[in-house]
Amino acid sequence: MIVRWHCKIVGIVLLGLYLAAAFSGCGASREIKKPPAYEATGTASYYGRKFHGRRTASGERYDMHAMTAAHPSLAFGTVVRVTHLKNGRSVTVRINDRGPFIRGRIIDLSFAAAKTIGMLADGLARVRIAVVGP
Repeated sequence: MIVRWHCKIVGIVLLGLYLAAAFSGCGASREIKKPPAYEATGTASYYGRKFHGRRTASGERYDMHAMTAAHPSLAFGTVVRVTHLKNGRSVTVRINDRGPFIRGRIIDLSFAAAKTIGMLADGLARVRIAVVGP
C-alpha cells in the first residue's frame, strides 16, 4: 500500500514537471521577425518550359506558372518584390531555387513572373529586387 501511494506521488510529480516543461514560455510575448533588409539592382532573366516539372534546389518541382524565382543566396521561402525598372511593373515571388548561373544576373524568374512584369520579349530586364517577407 505504501509502494502504491509512493508511485502515485512520483507519477504526479513527473506529470507536473512534464507539463511545466511543455508549457514554459507560452505566456511570453512573441516577436514578429522582420525580413532581413536586402535590396539589389541588376539584370534578371527567366526560365520556362525546359525546366518545367524538374526538381528545384529546394526539392520542390519547378512550375513555370507559379510566382517563383531562383536566387544565388537568399534563403528558400524568402519573398521578394521584383520591379522592372524600364516599365515600373512589379511582381512578388518566392525563392525556391538557386541561380542564375550566368555572370551579371541577379535573379531568374519563373515564366509567369517574367510575363507579369513584361520581360518575355526581351528575355532580360534591368530590375530592382527587395525582400518583403521571410
